[in-house]
Amino acid sequence: VDEQVVGFEALVRWQHPQRGCVAPGEFITLAEETGMIIPLGWWVLQEACDQLKKWQLQFNNPYLTIAVNISQKQFSQPHLINSLIQILQTTGLEAHNLQLEITESLLIQDVPITMTTLKQLKTLGVGLHLDDFGTGYSSLSYLHSLPIDALKIDRSFVQAIDSEGNNCEIVEAIVMMAKSLGLQVIAEGIETQAQLAKLRTLQCVYGQ
Repeated sequence: VDEQVVGFEALVRWQHPQRGCVAPGEFITLAEETGMIIPLGWWVLQEACDQLKKWQLQFNNPYLTIAVNISQKQFSQPHLINSLIQILQTTGLEAHNLQLEITESLLIQDVPITMTTLKQLKTLGVGLHLDDFGTGYSSLSYLHSLPIDALKIDRSFVQAIDSEGNNCEIVEAIVMMAKSLGLQVIAEGIETQAQLAKLRTLQCVYGQ
């Protein structure tokens, strides 16, 4: 609401020697198919935590956070929790400054194991965000039981808001639902003053 920077999201790009900057949409699928997504994911997490710790010290702000997407294959690794603990200890970052972003499609995998892992992450103190909410195979029946902290409204819903503040019904519904569940809401893809103004009217506190 007050336009203060409270955190960041780590986004990976591939600096290719011939093709230049390659967007994740062009190589993440290949990384998943080859299994490279696992070491890539851990490298991104390590670098993100290390960079945030440096920024916290540089700007004398221990409250800054970093959000990192975690893939389904990385999430299912048996050493997930221990690896996270090691990264936090190595970088000196507090667990509550790290936010892991998971997708709705990840949640429909082995549900009992997924719920157990989410609870372990929550106990560790890491923040849990449900990314791109409204675009996956969500089931509202289990939403209230998930140990998550925030819903991220998919950018497609935010960018549908026009210059008059219309077409915001889905955003408004998600904000109201999240508040009723005691969850934070983060709107993705804010690009215009009209979108920002409408989100403020809806009392959506966080945006990117």
